[in-house]
Amino acid sequence: MTFNDTSRRRVDAALTRMQSLHPQLIDLGLPRILRFLDRIGRPQDHVPPTIHLAGTNGKGSTLAFARSILEASGARIHAFTSPHLVRFNERIRLDGRLIGDGALATLLDRCEAANEGQDITYFEITTAAAFLAFAEASADYLLLETGLGGRHDATNVVEKPLVTIITSISHDHERFLGETIERIAWEKAGIIKPGVPVVIAPQEYGEATEVLLRTAAEVGAPTLCHGRDWTVEPTGSGFLVRKGLEAEWYPAPALPGRHQLDNAAGAIVALQEVAPERAGADTVSQGLAAASWPARLQALPGLKPGERLPEGWRLWLDGGHNAGAARALSAWSETRERPLYLIVGILQRKDTHAFLAPFAGRAGVAAAIPVPSQTPSVEPHELAETASNAGIAETWPVGSAGEALARLTDGSYPPGDIVICGSLYLAGAVLSTLEGGEPGAVE
Repeated sequence: MTFNDTSRRRVDAALTRMQSLHPQLIDLGLPRILRFLDRIGRPQDHVPPTIHLAGTNGKGSTLAFARSILEASGARIHAFTSPHLVRFNERIRLDGRLIGDGALATLLDRCEAANEGQDITYFEITTAAAFLAFAEASADYLLLETGLGGRHDATNVVEKPLVTIITSISHDHERFLGETIERIAWEKAGIIKPGVPVVIAPQEYGEATEVLLRTAAEVGAPTLCHGRDWTVEPTGSGFLVRKGLEAEWYPAPALPGRHQLDNAAGAIVALQEVAPERAGADTVSQGLAAASWPARLQALPGLKPGERLPEGWRLWLDGGHNAGAARALSAWSETRERPLYLIVGILQRKDTHAFLAPFAGRAGVAAAIPVPSQTPSVEPHELAETASNAGIAETWPVGSAGEALARLTDGSYPPGDIVICGSLYLAGAVLSTLEGGEPGAVE
């Protein structure tokens, strides 16, 4: 990936203009994106064989595992993910590399010209640009992640993917997807296609599994469902994936947390179904060890370049921002058997109490901070009060993550794990400080 000031300015200017095209009301559906794709030559029909992923939590990590395993096999991989944390380029990966500024600027200009000023959402037009990139550069596979939904998601225009994967479904984006788990699962299940295998990852809610299985049966999609067709079993230094009477052991993946075993297993099961020659045990092990995914329990040395924490302290960054993600974080922390401290910032539209409740009795402190973003976040005093009501022993508001980190490590508390969490915008701001860029997450 190459960056230069002129191309970077072109990219930023184009993205700003595209945000202004956004309809006043978001009407979820595919007609608008399909009309636009027709106008630019239906690039979605010319992308490499596609693995399509949807879910509330874990789809980015599952994609990262699948990409790493396939690359370990020698395959050339395109990938589309969202949101980005620092630069938009993170969303489009071509043959293993993030798209460069010059190529991205040209694609955005082409799409803007073709749109002719018509209403279109930011996600729709940038997804169309990604399809152009994927169609015009050869690769062996495309890993395609949905945005917030599935059925009406702009990525849901590839008519015949190789396989679909549905990761863990939880409450999030209720104003778009519905208030109940059943409704949210129904929306996510919209990527399931006739005759295309669907891998159903471990689900927190039985209702979600029921909806996914029912949808697969209705459309005629073969299913590989966790708990029925395959299971994941942690071992001391890795995990077993069982399918019927067969079991294969794999070493623990590079991404920490029990939940990542589920994500890794989902990727393995999908690849064994559609590309078994690329999913042998040795290749999978290499891929799991090499996998990376920013802001998913990412270990940081500090919050400034060259900064190091006092002895015994560990700092982690996680973009988790819903109750399901919080439960996974809390479960991970329990395996650490160390004091847990939170530095948390949450956007106003999120369910603050639901995110904080899983840390009751586990986190010793929740330092509440504002999220550096144009999107309003919960005011720190209010967030600290909610954290206290959720059962966290000690809470206090503070102006920034840096101030919270300094206070936690000033000798007043025993060393432990500090987790910065609550918002992808917050994660993007932290990473941008370390990388010298500008935060840019768009949820």
